[in-house]
Amino acid sequence: MTAPAPSAPSSPVTFGLNVDPHSAGLPTALRIAEIADAAGLDHVGIQDHPYQADFLDTFTLITWLASRTRSVRFFPNVANLALRPPAMLAKQAASIDVLSGGRLELGLGSGGFTDAIAGMGGPRRSPGAARAALGEAIDIIRAAWAGQPYAYEGAHHTVPGARPGPRPAHDIAIWLGVMGPKALALLGAKADGWSVSSPYAPPERLSGLNAIIDDAARDAGRDPARLTRLYNVMGTVVPSARDPFNGPVEHWADTLAEIHTAHGMNTFVFWPGRDRERQARIFADEVVPAVRARLG
Repeated sequence: MTAPAPSAPSSPVTFGLNVDPHSAGLPTALRIAEIADAAGLDHVGIQDHPYQADFLDTFTLITWLASRTRSVRFFPNVANLALRPPAMLAKQAASIDVLSGGRLELGLGSGGFTDAIAGMGGPRRSPGAARAALGEAIDIIRAAWAGQPYAYEGAHHTVPGARPGPRPAHDIAIWLGVMGPKALALLGAKADGWSVSSPYAPPERLSGLNAIIDDAARDAGRDPARLTRLYNVMGTVVPSARDPFNGPVEHWADTLAEIHTAHGMNTFVFWPGRDRERQARIFADEVVPAVRARLG
């Protein structure tokens, strides 16, 4: 059976670059963020794995990079909920948004590396419990950003009486890093977008997964065309094509334009497989304009 066509996105296609939070790689991280900023790209994403000994704290790094750029927006890709209580995560995100002039979006995930999470004192949750905790967290975070005192009693998160603030500088989007059908349905019902990576969801799977999101959004009375569909594309720009995400500029442009048109993905974040700074510059200066030209 052919999957239903994805909903046509209602916003222009946007682009971004990945920055790795290695403590020894700060100069490279800054230069890649500056490349994205200077080229007029939309996003810089930074993975969040607090249990990695050589990784800086993602939110601290975002704050530092935002202070050294002017317009590019940042997001954790994705924040590890199991190690970040939602009421505090909401305050942290709102604070960075205020400090950066409205340049933070919130990628959010339940946390997939159970042993490493438990090693740092986080909970061991079954997939079902992790999904339920993620749904509760969305409610808490939105309540916190509304700026009014609130209380919340859930199976996994309890906030007896919070007095939140500051309010974010803009309406922060919540993009979920999820893959399972039930989690995708949660996304369609509650979140603002999807962050997924090409090794986990190759292009041929995207339409079927997007259809789950679309159906859940419609069931919840929401417009699926308003949701961000962010695709982390991992590969290299090289002289000859080997697969969808390794090839020359024209090959990349054809691939990304086709993924947008056929599968509804409307945001592409590039994760270079090697030679990260040079690859990031080629993507920003050559691939992105070529994709935009194809899409008109």
